Amino acid sequence: MKFEKSKIEGSFIISQEPISDNRGFFARAFCAHEFKNAGIATKFVQSNVSYNHNAKTVRGLHFQHKPYEEDKLVSCLRGSIFDVIVDLRPKSSTYLQWFGVELTEKNGKSLYIPKGCAHGYQTLTDNTMIHYQVSQFYTPKSEDSLAWNDPMLAIEWPYKEHVIISEKDSLNRSLLSKNLPNSIINKEFSL
Repeated sequence: MKFEKSKIEGSFIISQEPISDNRGFFARAFCAHEFKNAGIATKFVQSNVSYNHNAKTVRGLHFQHKPYEEDKLVSCLRGSIFDVIVDLRPKSSTYLQWFGVELTEKNGKSLYIPKGCAHGYQTLTDNTMIHYQVSQFYTPKSEDSLAWNDPMLAIEWPYKEHVIISEKDSLNRSLLSKNLPNSIINKEFSL
C-alpha cells in the first residue's frame, strides 16, 4: 500500500499495490501494520456499502459530533465517484478547507478521512458501489451534516446542476446559516 498525504491535515490517499496474474489481481485494502507505519492509529468497528443507481447522485456532507467522531476509509468498488472531505477541526492548519479526489474501481485508490471532518461524494457514473469502514458506531443523536453546495466552502463538484439528492440531505445547512445549532457555531465553526 502507498500512502500519500492529501491537502487536508491527517488525511491520506491510499493506493493499492496489486499482485496480478492470469486470474486477475490481489491487493490489500487495509492493513493495521501498514496504517500504523504511516502514522495512522485507528480501529475500524463497522463496514458499510452504498449503492447508487445514477450518476450525479450526491451523498453528504456528513459527520458526527464528539464523542462519536469517526475516522473513515472510503473505496469505490464499482464505477467512479468524486469523494470530498471538509476539515471541521478549529485547531487544524486546514480548518474549513476541502479536498476532493476521484476514486474508481480501476484506480484502486481509497481516501482515509480523520475524525473531525465532514464527508460526502458525488457519483460520476451509473451503478456505483462504495465501501467504507468507520471507527465509530453510527450514533443518530450525534449525526450532523452540511449543505453539499455551501457557497462558503465553494467545493468544485464535477456536476453542479440536476444532481440527485435525498430529501434529508437537501435540508442540510450552510456554515453561515442562522439555523445552525449553537453548539456548531460556538465550538466547531467559530471564525
